[in-house]
Amino acid sequence: MPLVEHLRELRNRLAKAVLAIVVVSIVAAFYSEQLMQFLADPVPKCDDLTNSDGGNCAIVSFNTLTSPFTTTIKVSLMAGLVVSSPVWLYQLWAFVAPGLHRHEKKYTYVFTAAAVPLFAGGALLSYVILPVSIKVLLSLTPGGSANILSLDEVLDFTIRMVLIFGLAFELPLLLVMLNMVGIVTGRRMLGWWRGVVMGVFVFGAVATPTTDPVGMLALSVPIIVLFFFAVGFSLVNDRRRARKESEGPSDDEASELDHTPEAVEPAEPVTALPEQTSRDRVNGYDDVT
Repeated sequence: MPLVEHLRELRNRLAKAVLAIVVVSIVAAFYSEQLMQFLADPVPKCDDLTNSDGGNCAIVSFNTLTSPFTTTIKVSLMAGLVVSSPVWLYQLWAFVAPGLHRHEKKYTYVFTAAAVPLFAGGALLSYVILPVSIKVLLSLTPGGSANILSLDEVLDFTIRMVLIFGLAFELPLLLVMLNMVGIVTGRRMLGWWRGVVMGVFVFGAVATPTTDPVGMLALSVPIIVLFFFAVGFSLVNDRRRARKESEGPSDDEASELDHTPEAVEPAEPVTALPEQTSRDRVNGYDDVT
C-alpha cells in the first residue's frame, strides 16, 4: 500500500485499541473499590493506631482531598490496560503481520504465547511475596511510632513490584529471540553463565526493596532457571539451523547470492578501421572517431 494508506490503517488500529482501553476502564471504575482492596491486601492492617506500635501493622488512608479521585482513575486505567491487552495486542499484530514472512509469523505466535504466561507468572510471584516484603519494611519502624500509609503509595509500590517481576521473567524470552534471529548463539550464552548469575542476584537485591533475602531469592532463582532453559533451547536451535542451512532456503526466502568476483579474461587487441588509417589525425583523433 502507499504511505497514506499505511497511515490510515495505523490510525484505525490505534483508534480501536484506545476505544477498547477506554471502555474497559469505564467498566473497571465501577469496581475500583474492590480492585483497590485487592491491591492493598498485602499490607497488614491495624484496627487503630495503638495497634501499630513498632510497625507490626499499618493504617491505610488517603492523605489529600483529591487522592480518592486520582487513585480511582489510576486503578481503572491500569485495569483497562491489562484487561484489554488482547485487543490492542491484536491490533498491533494485525498492523505488522502483512510485512512478515511465513516463518516470522510462526515465531511471533510462539513468542506471544510464551510472553503472556511468563509475565503472568512473574506478576503472581510478586503478589505472593508482597506480604513478606511489606512486613519486613514495616518491621524497621522504631518502637513508639505508628505507620499511616497512603493508599496511593501502596498501589504504586504494588504495581512497581508486579512490573519488575513480570518484565524480569521476560529476559530468557529475549535471549531466545536474539538466538532465533541469529545474533547470539547458545554456546556464547552458555559462556556468560557466571556473569549472568552474578548480575541477576545483584539485580534482585536492587529491584526488591526489602532487606531480607526472601525477595531477592524469589526473583533471582526463577530467572536463573529460565536462563538455563533459554540456553538449552538455543543450543538445540543452533543445531536445527545448521541442518536447515544445509538443505537450502524455504519457499518464501531469497537464496543467498555469491558475491565472489570471477576472473576477468584478458582484453582483446583493438584493430583500426580502414577509414581510420587513411585519414589525417588531429590531436590523436580523426573525423570518424
